[in-house]
Amino acid sequence: MSRRGWFLFILVGFLWGIPYLFIKVAVDPDNGFTPATVVCLRTAIGAAILIPLAMRQRQLIPAIRGIKYVAFYALLEMIGPWILIGTAEQKISSGLAGLLIASVPIWATIFASMRGDKTVWHHKRLFGLVLGFVGLIAVVGIESITGSADPLSIFMVLIAAIGYSYAVMMVQGALPNVSGIAINAVAMGISAIFYLPWAIVQWPTHEISSGAIRSIVGLGVLSTGAAFVAFFTLATIIGVARGSLVTYLNTAFAVVLGVLILKEPLTVGILLGLPLVLIGSYFASRKPVSA
Repeated sequence: MSRRGWFLFILVGFLWGIPYLFIKVAVDPDNGFTPATVVCLRTAIGAAILIPLAMRQRQLIPAIRGIKYVAFYALLEMIGPWILIGTAEQKISSGLAGLLIASVPIWATIFASMRGDKTVWHHKRLFGLVLGFVGLIAVVGIESITGSADPLSIFMVLIAAIGYSYAVMMVQGALPNVSGIAINAVAMGISAIFYLPWAIVQWPTHEISSGAIRSIVGLGVLSTGAAFVAFFTLATIIGVARGSLVTYLNTAFAVVLGVLILKEPLTVGILLGLPLVLIGSYFASRKPVSA
């Protein structure tokens, strides 16, 4: 990989690792926003950044023509997952949320097998699936039994991870010739409009902290707008498949930033589950060379 590729790889890892910290601050019930308001604001900012780029690529109209697929993608990638993650982070740490999202490659591998990908049955990928699930069971079990995290919130994040894993596979198959920037631009616009009524009704009556406001701006500009631009630029250099490996870096950033900045505890569940989930996800998502 070139120096530019490595720079973009690390940059995307950071930009997609930090949103869990931003969300944690933004959904503070005492001086922040409701989860629905957070989704509305971040997607509105992201759409404002990506729509002009999609127009410049002359890809906005093709994305709109595939609206039924883009809308379903928005449901699975943003409308559902981002409200689930935001709600869950009111009760669990940002690091734990990031760790659970690292299971995306595991779920994606399962969906690929259901769509006819026979390479899933290769011994290395099966090893990855088993190891990843052991890691998830360790995290969920230990965090729930010790009372470190709310079981329902953990389940919410896992549902979000499952949605993520199917969304990309579905839209790539349905709209293979439409740019990712255009698809996400339209999806963010749909998501912002969907949550606008809730954002209006649930607008905070208390004083909003400067930290919550900065987190919303960071979510929209960095983790929703710039991150997608950086990722698809990276994809042109190393391909979407290799680019997706940035998931492992995201998780490391999410856990480290949560511990260093938010002073979140590094629990036994995270210490045991993190390496198992990351290693399992790596092997589960890695196709055999001969495939």
